[in-house]
Amino acid sequence: MATTVRRTRITLPAAPIGPENPLPALLAPDDASGPDGPGASGDRTTPHDPDAPRTLLPVRRLDAYGRRRVATEFDALVVENDRLRVTVLPALGGRVHSLLHKPSGRELLHRNPVVQPADFGLAGAWCSGGIEWNSGATGHTTLTCAPVHAARVPAPDGGEMLRLWEWERLRDLPFQVDLWLPDGSDFLYVGVRVRNPHQHTVPAYWWSNAAVPETEGLRVLAPADHALRCGDHHGTRRVELPRDGGTDITYPTRSLHAADCFYEVPAAARPWIAALDADGRGLVQTSTAALRGRKLFVWGTGPGGRRWQEWLTEPGTGGYAEIQAGLAPTQREYVHLEGGAELSWLEAYGPLDADPAAVHGADWTAARAAAGDALEAALPGAEVDAAHAAWLPQADVEPKEVLATGSGWGALEVLHDGFELPGTPFETALLGEEQRPWERLLHTGTFPEPAPGRPTAPGPTLVAPHWRELLEAAEAGPLTEYHLGVAQWHAGDRAQAVRSWERSLRHAETWWTLRCLAVADAEAGHAHRAADRHAAAFRLAAEAGDRAGAALAREAVPALLAAGRADEAQRVLEALRPADRERGRMRLLAARVLLALGRAREARAVFDEGFEVEDLREGEESLHETWDAIALALVADGGPVTGSVRERARREHPLPATYDFRMRPAT
Repeated sequence: MATTVRRTRITLPAAPIGPENPLPALLAPDDASGPDGPGASGDRTTPHDPDAPRTLLPVRRLDAYGRRRVATEFDALVVENDRLRVTVLPALGGRVHSLLHKPSGRELLHRNPVVQPADFGLAGAWCSGGIEWNSGATGHTTLTCAPVHAARVPAPDGGEMLRLWEWERLRDLPFQVDLWLPDGSDFLYVGVRVRNPHQHTVPAYWWSNAAVPETEGLRVLAPADHALRCGDHHGTRRVELPRDGGTDITYPTRSLHAADCFYEVPAAARPWIAALDADGRGLVQTSTAALRGRKLFVWGTGPGGRRWQEWLTEPGTGGYAEIQAGLAPTQREYVHLEGGAELSWLEAYGPLDADPAAVHGADWTAARAAAGDALEAALPGAEVDAAHAAWLPQADVEPKEVLATGSGWGALEVLHDGFELPGTPFETALLGEEQRPWERLLHTGTFPEPAPGRPTAPGPTLVAPHWRELLEAAEAGPLTEYHLGVAQWHAGDRAQAVRSWERSLRHAETWWTLRCLAVADAEAGHAHRAADRHAAAFRLAAEAGDRAGAALAREAVPALLAAGRADEAQRVLEALRPADRERGRMRLLAARVLLALGRAREARAVFDEGFEVEDLREGEESLHETWDAIALALVADGGPVTGSVRERARREHPLPATYDFRMRPAT
């Protein structure tokens, strides 16, 4: 059959992602790339990498999702020939949901049967499974649960091709992903281009992540003799493959704890990575030379890793590992893209069959050679290079039929600077309500302010230098000063940001400005003043019936606890709407407040009643730490805490499996 691109709809059990968090993300985004947190994914840079984003701005967090899944229809785009059927979900960042090899009937990816957001992404909500396209900064892209633009375009061989594109807002870089199936091919071709339309150099980041079923006997191979191993909470170390100590780390099911393994692919070697089962069959990913990095991520077989895998899907679904490919050797490094320059490469995904005896033999050199030879026979490296060269002229071809629509932020940037971006149109018709105030600022030099006495919650703040300069030149007003302060904070000028927020507060007392000042106080070490302002911001929002109350309480309660004001923290929780008070995050905070009030038995009862922290962060330890503190308080009963008391607390109050998300050994 001829290659086709068509629309369809698929129905999946899904938990609604919910609205954006209205509070600007003023602090650096949490690392979502590895189990050890900042600095874990390689020792080539420090945790204070100057290329890392200062904040998540201008992006807002997504953390309002729950755990209740309902049958939901998703727009899907299908690329198909007589060998492969590729299903793409444009509303979830253009994720490849399924890669079906039709002759064998094999699903080559871990196809998650549900859409369950979890707090793994830079912006919060993230879903597991399939192939995702990660740009911007270390971690899962802010677009992982956001819509992207999609269109049908001519493929290099004259057939049809699916184009995905968006404006990545952490770096202000447009990108495109073109997917097509050459006639009769067993491989999905993916052409990727990242462009820097600005005059200044920008740190560029890209990792393509493919989830594969974690079957017993699965082995992940790449053309490398050494790797950087991060995880098991032993720090980062360089190991000689395939072992780290006595464990063969190329088998995902042999790792006890979550870990990253960055294969050191030599510059002269053809880059690829394959996940092959006990029969030597599975998925292989290869690319042109620009995409040099290769990584294996495993959850580990320990209780925490198993619990996380259950959390991301439904009971009875098998586990998964991830094989990844990136621009840099590790996920703590960036490629510096000069002004006006672009990066492009071609990836290919398809089935691989290799000699199982060789693939699973004790000789690592022979094992990876067997997989590499099988790949060369199935898809020669020269063909991948030739396909890239053939695709490049098509990358600028304008879409002939739009199939899905993303955001209007790229259109606003193009309107500001007049960028010419052939192949990826960002039309002014895409501008929406969130962009309108900034369009007015651009055209009139004035940011629209609310009527006196009628403050309305502000929309997202743009923080790039060209928008900050327009705000600086605009007439002062409460919203203008608020947005200017957010932009100044992002730029690192915290003192000036505080002054702008204080001026905004003199115009009108608003919860959003008080909350920003509270964050600034906490960062400056003024715990009591931060608690005062967090509590005041919550009261203002509650009095106005604003939906920001839950987001404000999530920050106000820990701030009050840090200031030793547990009674006030309890009053904040009591003032929440019942639906918000029953969310898992608030139940956990309620247990912490009760513990701080000396009511350990009531705190334990909160756990006994059962709750789920819907937005539990990857690597977050507050759940089991709170349990441990309650257990210790119950056993010590006001007496001294000794080693024997700690041991008794662990023995008499073991952490229930339902709360065990620990990604490191229990101590």
